[in-house]
Amino acid sequence: MNLSDEIVYTISFFDSWEDRYRYMIDLGKELPEMDSTLRTDDRIVPGCQSQVWIDYTFEEDRLIFQVDSDALIVKGLLAIVMAAYNNKTKQEILVFDIENYFLKLDLIKHLSPTRGNGLKAMVEKIKRLAS
Repeated sequence: MNLSDEIVYTISFFDSWEDRYRYMIDLGKELPEMDSTLRTDDRIVPGCQSQVWIDYTFEEDRLIFQVDSDALIVKGLLAIVMAAYNNKTKQEILVFDIENYFLKLDLIKHLSPTRGNGLKAMVEKIKRLAS
């Protein structure tokens, strides 16, 4: 089972959205620490309510991302996005059905409009980097 499927599977066990949010925050806390020197304006994702930074490198045709946010819940959302995209080839990123993934998580309708727009901005930036 890959990480994105594992997250979908685990989140389905939580009855309340309060518990799901706690789980997402915990996922965000598990993200590797981003080097503070990478938190620069050119790495900020425009369109996010909170500050979000995305950096990447290529290793053997795979994109390896470093991400961070100044908000715990957004860091959790980044962890969910990273489960789908980190350590994948450009082609794997471009063909991954992120909308279906978010649908399985029942995520979008439980986010504020500004958080939902920020989530879409993160995905768009990653897809731009992959194309």
